[in-house]
Amino acid sequence: MERAATWIRDRRIATGDIVAALEALLEPGDRVALEGNNQKQADFLSRALARVDPARVHALHLLISSISRPEHLTLFEEGIARKVDFAFAGPQSLRVAQLLEDGKLEIGAIYTYIELYARMFVDLTPHIALVCAAQADASGNLYTGPNTEDTPTIVEATAFRQGIVIAQVNEIVDALPRVDIPSSWVDLVVVADRPFAVEPLFTRDPRHIHELQVLTAMMVIRGIYERHGVTSLNHGIGFDTAAIELLLPTYGERLGLRGKICRNWALNPHPTLIPAIESGWVESVHCFGSEVGMEDYVRARPDVFFTGADGSLRSNRVLCQLAGQYGVDLFVGSTLQLDADANSSTVTLGRLAGFGGAPNMGHDPRGRRHSTPAWLELATASGPLVRGHKLVVQLVETFHKGGEPAIVESLDAIEVGKKSGMPIAPVMIYGDDVSHVVTEEGIAYLFKAEGAEERRAALAAIAGATPIGLRADPARTATLRARGVVAFPEDLGVARLEASRSLLAARNIEDLVAWSGGLYKPPPRFKSW
Repeated sequence: MERAATWIRDRRIATGDIVAALEALLEPGDRVALEGNNQKQADFLSRALARVDPARVHALHLLISSISRPEHLTLFEEGIARKVDFAFAGPQSLRVAQLLEDGKLEIGAIYTYIELYARMFVDLTPHIALVCAAQADASGNLYTGPNTEDTPTIVEATAFRQGIVIAQVNEIVDALPRVDIPSSWVDLVVVADRPFAVEPLFTRDPRHIHELQVLTAMMVIRGIYERHGVTSLNHGIGFDTAAIELLLPTYGERLGLRGKICRNWALNPHPTLIPAIESGWVESVHCFGSEVGMEDYVRARPDVFFTGADGSLRSNRVLCQLAGQYGVDLFVGSTLQLDADANSSTVTLGRLAGFGGAPNMGHDPRGRRHSTPAWLELATASGPLVRGHKLVVQLVETFHKGGEPAIVESLDAIEVGKKSGMPIAPVMIYGDDVSHVVTEEGIAYLFKAEGAEERRAALAAIAGATPIGLRADPARTATLRARGVVAFPEDLGVARLEASRSLLAARNIEDLVAWSGGLYKPPPRFKSW
């Protein structure tokens, strides 16, 4: 701080002085927590960091939840950063793989979100934190608005081990709507050259939901949610889960399930959840972050969302991840590859996408002690010490576009791990945690299977024409269907011919706007009218 005193006035750095200030504040090898979340990006600070002189600042150890912006990897190309610990890299996954192969990037580990944050409080404490907020006041208090996300956790891990916290803000105001980060945790504030970037990551246009996804959604509602009485849940991101959300007010209503399933949620404010909220299906939603365009709608529904006295959403990624891990009965998500034992990963050859929060929520937490009907429903033993099991559901279409099988003999993650020198293969969700697998062919109730061999047979029965599916024995499949270990649509009372887009409560973004009473304001790229 003494070295940077030239560029600091009343704890503020002038916008044009940020690069020089960073060169004074940073030392080679520093651990730098850069706020690059799923959605909210400290992009002014990341762009400034990419402009420092590599002769003065180099070999930084970057701690970042989501590698999502081009300059995040420019840091490695220029030698400013050398090592990274991260959780997700979807938009930059191909570049990450290339830089790793070129020897310009070293991976400490690929984490789950809360695993990375936990290590920030143990042995990866940041020396410098670069975060962002919507507003600051003259004292340096911060207002994060609806996109609080990771900010409090990163700041606390840094501030209370005498690290330096630098916050970019959109503006400095006289009075904040609420204080999300107290000024005593913040060392320096800089007004950014433009508002921080926010990505509408959880918006899915219903126009792109196809009929196989409608069929899969019908099976999930009938064969899992209704059958097990699932009331609290997390939905992963994707068109598969968007289809489920849009079928609740139509197909779910016809089945008489309102009030019986899908009441309490841990997920971002998905626009595709609006019809279910407006139809009275949803009691509560706690959010990891916000979603662009949903601010006014959320403000109008404090009966559902967690909002502050100012009316805006208060999100928190760590707390919502914990809610999704311990507080809900079911996680449902998709994957890029699934093997014969239901192990899955989004790390494939040439693409290191990372995991995000899926491993946090997509496993059976052994520390759980509260019971619910859905959790107890999966108990497969009896006795005085019996325990339930979280529902961990994997949705996967048997083939990707282009004819590449999604259900494979061996995960690419095994080979990637070997080539990258990782001590363990980067598996996203381990098969022994998975209770159900759903494809367009049917549902494998893996928790009912007796032994590993029968689990493989159940999965093969719904694997279609993939190499795994071609190994299925029709006689064995018939036996598994009779025992309820495997169910095809007709076993669930789901008519394949009924799986039509006409069942969706909204068929495009314009329908979602109408459901919201005009409060949902989608980003321009999603508007088609």
